[in-house]
Amino acid sequence: MAIAASPAPAPREPKKERIELRVAASAKDLIQRAMAVSGLTAGDLAYEGARRVLDEHERMVLTGTDSRAFLDALIDPPAPNDKLVAAVRRYQAEVG
Repeated sequence: MAIAASPAPAPREPKKERIELRVAASAKDLIQRAMAVSGLTAGDLAYEGARRVLDEHERMVLTGTDSRAFLDALIDPPAPNDKLVAAVRRYQAEVG
């Protein structure tokens, strides 16, 4: 079985900025436990969490009937309704 190669790590950016947080004791404990099991620093954990949030926000995953409806609309798009036609006309009038 072939194993996919990991992408080359990005060059490390110097850490010059600071963020200070006040957290509940339970949050601090959770962060410290995550640091212990992952080997990451608190800053690296925060970065990874922020990256995941943005990745989920910027990507749409469709499953089942949603996926089929999307593909059907691409293959055989519906005719534009009155609201869409009006919106295109407004856009064209503003942009030219």
